[in-house]
Amino acid sequence: MRVQSLSLAAASAALLAPTTAPTPPPAPHGDRPAVTREGTVTAADLLAEVRDCAVVSRGRYRSDHGAPATIPVCGTGDAVYWKADMDIDCDGRPGPRCNRRTDPYFAPSTAFAQSDGRPLSAERLPFIVVPAPSRVWDYRDHGVRGGSVVAVVHRDRVQYAVVGDTGPQHIIGEASYATAEALGIRPDPHGGGVPSGVTYIVFKNTRVSPIEDHAAAVAAGERAARRFVGAR
Repeated sequence: MRVQSLSLAAASAALLAPTTAPTPPPAPHGDRPAVTREGTVTAADLLAEVRDCAVVSRGRYRSDHGAPATIPVCGTGDAVYWKADMDIDCDGRPGPRCNRRTDPYFAPSTAFAQSDGRPLSAERLPFIVVPAPSRVWDYRDHGVRGGSVVAVVHRDRVQYAVVGDTGPQHIIGEASYATAEALGIRPDPHGGGVPSGVTYIVFKNTRVSPIEDHAAAVAAGERAARRFVGAR
């Protein structure tokens, strides 16, 4: 995770191939190509469903430490969602792009583990970070858990991901290196991300098992997204 939002896993140590659109040119910051979407539901379809906000959180979140608390968590019968920035989570299993050399705040753990018990790989698996449960909002009370399916939207691109990590109780807006890279966002854990314009839609009562199966996340995400936009 970025300095702005250290992972709950790190904090707790102190306290205790579906069909895709044609492949565009490789992203300049890694070997995963940016994709327009991973299915038939467009960014415009999804964004049309989240234009309004029925607030389900008891307060609002900050995008970074020191920023004003302006971001609510919104909800429908099928999903919870928020519109925020994207900080880069590089925590988890170390690799050539996510390690203590590339990220001074690197933590070799994630809140949710893959099926063999090892931490998730932020540089390989698209996942997002949700705030740790608090009085502001507890994701567990809204049908969300580790492995829940997420549609992450940036501009005209849709990337399916899973809930894979938790962060500080007062900050929202973070996703793994792989999520950012696939969306064409600079994935550098030290200075990457974008300051706004990212929508995170978490589909309630969904779960990918094993959590590291991205193809399963895409298939489940496409089904959930089609229901969410009323497609048949």
